[in-house]
Amino acid sequence: MTIHISEANIIAVDAAHGTRPFKGDILIEGSRIAHVGEPLVTPDGARRIDGRNRLVIPGLVNAHVHSWEAMFKGRYDNMPLEIWMLYSYPLVGTKALDPRLIYLRSMIVAMESLKNGVTCLVDDIIELPVQGMDAIDAVFDAYHDIGIRANVSGHVINRPFLDTIPFTREYLPSDLIADVSRIKVPTVKNYLDFAGEVVKKHQDRSDRLRYLVAPSGPQRCTEEMLKAVHDFAREIKSAYHIHVLETKVQAVAGREFYGRTLVQYLDDLGVLTNISTLAHSIWVTDRDIACMAERGSSVAHNPISNQKLGAGIAPFRKLLDAGVNVALGSDGISSNDTSRMLDVMQVAGLLHKVTTPECGLWPTASEIIYAATMGGARSVQLQNEIGSIETGKRADLVLFDLETINFTPQNDLLNHLVYCENGSSVEKVFVNGEIVVDDGELTKVNEGALVRELRERYDAFSEHHKGVEQLNRRFEPYFKKIHKHCCGENIELNRYSAPPNEWLLS
Repeated sequence: MTIHISEANIIAVDAAHGTRPFKGDILIEGSRIAHVGEPLVTPDGARRIDGRNRLVIPGLVNAHVHSWEAMFKGRYDNMPLEIWMLYSYPLVGTKALDPRLIYLRSMIVAMESLKNGVTCLVDDIIELPVQGMDAIDAVFDAYHDIGIRANVSGHVINRPFLDTIPFTREYLPSDLIADVSRIKVPTVKNYLDFAGEVVKKHQDRSDRLRYLVAPSGPQRCTEEMLKAVHDFAREIKSAYHIHVLETKVQAVAGREFYGRTLVQYLDDLGVLTNISTLAHSIWVTDRDIACMAERGSSVAHNPISNQKLGAGIAPFRKLLDAGVNVALGSDGISSNDTSRMLDVMQVAGLLHKVTTPECGLWPTASEIIYAATMGGARSVQLQNEIGSIETGKRADLVLFDLETINFTPQNDLLNHLVYCENGSSVEKVFVNGEIVVDDGELTKVNEGALVRELRERYDAFSEHHKGVEQLNRRFEPYFKKIHKHCCGENIELNRYSAPPNEWLLS
């Protein structure tokens, strides 16, 4: 199908214009952009869309989300990561979900994402107690059906739990140690065999869907796993997506387990490279940042989740100034509670203004928009396909209505997009040249029916999960002690807004 968008305001995020708005025409032929710029005569048989009083931008990229957590939206609050994970990623008592529920869970994330201008997801799925083929099939099926672009992980942990968080043996009682010691972990061969089968099954199914290699974290995977899956990522042209230094507990873990920071550990293993995307990277040192820049690595910055979990404030300006590619992510749907990237953009634009009184160092709207588009594309190794509006690239676009309250009165379009827009002005969304949102409505799935079905199934799920929460609540007092212990350690680095003498640890 050929689509002609005429006389639109365009933020192309390309080499010629950057994020500077200009007026022009866009021609889409099939899945790709055939023309951007000067006015065109609408080709015979093409659909013409009047772009006057409209804004077109590249589709937003959510560079880090966990759809698993969609079942826990609005359920938890006021817990640091290591305690929150006891409930959202419980150690004991979980059972495999019905694939249909996984399908619906994934759909909820995709529906909210598309309707808010997100055309590409990096979905790092932690399926408990273990990820099977039926489970990952359900995720791929959902994203295939709704029309979104997605990179779907097989998240892997293969170190025993007691070896992933410092001081667990010191604080946990023997009965709880025995409980978690029974948890089985996959071998490197297990994981690679499974990943290979998923690639064969889904990689060629659609050029919108790809398998993503995602070792959980340097403290959660063995050296052998970290190296082997990096080689596999190179082989299948995937990003190497890994959680690194989200909390101070993890900063202490690097010192306790390896005698160095987790970034330095990854670099020593040879897996900190230009395909590596480090989710979070809050508790990184200046040396870490310089190393990440030298290796060409990316960071997926999750400012809303980082605040909700009290993880700290990432050094956004230092990362950018060093030359590290920074992308934006929502993170999980219970550590953020939505997958709306426009919210993430606004918070990223605001949060880092309070880290210094020097306003010249504050994020600009241009930097935020770049991170949400090209930065995200680069982080998932798709910078040559998406992230900007350029001839030859995939037609992943968002069209906003400029006649809404969010753009009235109209001043700087960049500022409006970052600080005023909340998704309600999204009129059309294109993925691979196909209109998947039209006049604010999804075109390929029945949103109402899917939402009703999930609600009908939720009570039974929630009732079961209450029992799981009860089982894992036994661990909470000890994890609070571990959290306090680690926060009290002097690592000569602080990423909280208050200095340590004001923390009042109790």
